[in-house]
Amino acid sequence: MLAALAAAAALAAPAPAAQAQTAGSAEPGAGRTLTVAPPSGTAPPGRRRTASDITRRALRHPRMVRLRARHPEATTRSFLLPENRWQVSVYDRGGGRRREVGQVILDDRTGRVLEAWTGVQVQWPMARGYAGAFGRRASAVYVWLPLLVLFLLPFLRPPYRLVHLDLAAVALLSVSYAFFNAAEIGASVPLAYPPLIYLLIRMLLLARSRGRGAGGEPPPLRTLVGPDFLGLAIVFLLGFRLGLNITSSNVIDVGYASVIGADLLAHGEPVYGNFPPSNAHGDTYGPANYLAYVPFELIAPWSGAWDDLPAAHAAAFTFDLACLGGLWLAGRRLRGPRLGLLLAYLWLACPFTLLAVNSGSNDALVGALVLGAFLLARRPLARGALIGVAGLTKFAPLALAPLFAAHGGGGRAAARTLAGTGAATALLLAVVIATDGGLGGLWERAIGYQAGRDSPFSVWGWYGLPGPQLAVQVAAVALALAVAFVPRRRDDVSLAALAAAVLLALQLGVSHWFYLYVVWFLPLVLIAGLAAHGEPVTGRAAGRARSTPPAAAPGRSG
Repeated sequence: MLAALAAAAALAAPAPAAQAQTAGSAEPGAGRTLTVAPPSGTAPPGRRRTASDITRRALRHPRMVRLRARHPEATTRSFLLPENRWQVSVYDRGGGRRREVGQVILDDRTGRVLEAWTGVQVQWPMARGYAGAFGRRASAVYVWLPLLVLFLLPFLRPPYRLVHLDLAAVALLSVSYAFFNAAEIGASVPLAYPPLIYLLIRMLLLARSRGRGAGGEPPPLRTLVGPDFLGLAIVFLLGFRLGLNITSSNVIDVGYASVIGADLLAHGEPVYGNFPPSNAHGDTYGPANYLAYVPFELIAPWSGAWDDLPAAHAAAFTFDLACLGGLWLAGRRLRGPRLGLLLAYLWLACPFTLLAVNSGSNDALVGALVLGAFLLARRPLARGALIGVAGLTKFAPLALAPLFAAHGGGGRAAARTLAGTGAATALLLAVVIATDGGLGGLWERAIGYQAGRDSPFSVWGWYGLPGPQLAVQVAAVALALAVAFVPRRRDDVSLAALAAAVLLALQLGVSHWFYLYVVWFLPLVLIAGLAAHGEPVTGRAAGRARSTPPAAAPGRSG
């Protein structure tokens, strides 16, 4: 019943405004072919205005006036776009290299300038703040802000602890995302880093304190709402998420690339270096990513175009449900059913998880695989295999192999964990060799491309800081190795905290960071922060809460 009401609420939401689509945008079908406008003084067939008239109007825009003052030798070219629109591009020939430095979109009927872009927003349309380009209505203020309220609602009662600050840090990333949606990249990029840095430090300190075992277990968390509310809210939020995904979602280039790769694998064709021009750089992920999409692509085959891509929607929603179920199971195992409900609720209430699933992204797959390795932490071969699969989905999780290898059981368990990682990796690489005829394409198109990738969506790319970036990357690798040995005393909560810290450290050093990556570490952050306390209590039960963990809590391992 509640699920139906939630779906109806999604259906009743107002439709998003029409969006400008530009080549390279995250919008489906946005990758379009530019038609060079004829240079004559006659209007092209079906158009009112001439190329010279459109170019003159474009160059009168204040941004273009300032741009041409900085680039006096710049040249222009006009293009015909669909929907009776024109594009005028400004090119700089400085240094003998021709590059586009300005772009103007105009309406043919009125001659009015619709968009004018300079700087990184010329080459990066995703930085232009197009409404709904990521997740459609999921990015709308009237959806985002209520979800934030629900995300924080259970904790709006004293006594306040550090875990409350953890959740506030996750929510604070919304400020950066708001500037991103307003096309203010100069503000959005630096504002993303304080919450990430805080969470990294907090996870390390949490693992350290548990390693020392000082002061015993913290008292249980007191929540504002109880299990009944959480259960009903989970049903409603799940229904709302499904309804919104059906009625107002999209598939960005990440999901599109995953479906293309799955289609190639299903037909036994090479993956790397074999992608169509509409997503030429979509072959930048590991083979596990494309294999995970094969079942969905077989059920809903790819049409050959960037259309609705039902396979990508189904896959993204399945990975999202896997994270939801994994958090519920982790909470039940660690502290009891109340924590399981609370963790599942927080996943559904977090707007960043909705953004990932409503964008048709593959990022929840990484979160689900790492969460699966955590749930199988007592089975060395299985946890190692899942880390290998996660690492050959998006390469960062391979850095978790030393941590999981060192978790409990001594040298024999470590050897079995690494054997599981190696076996999974070898099997996936064998698939690449069988289809591509070798590993050269994977190395060049995926690993090489990611290693040399330039992007304005990190402080390193925005400010041009290669030296400090290298130092952060070296520190992240050192951390991934160090947590295999320190702290020596650890439990499952410590494992979650240290794994989250490694992923956060790696994300802080990458050239291209985006908000969809939150779902990589969010399950671990939630588990570590909340399971560090006893099972949540509310109302009168808070006065009778024990300060010691229940019998079901996992014991510590050396």
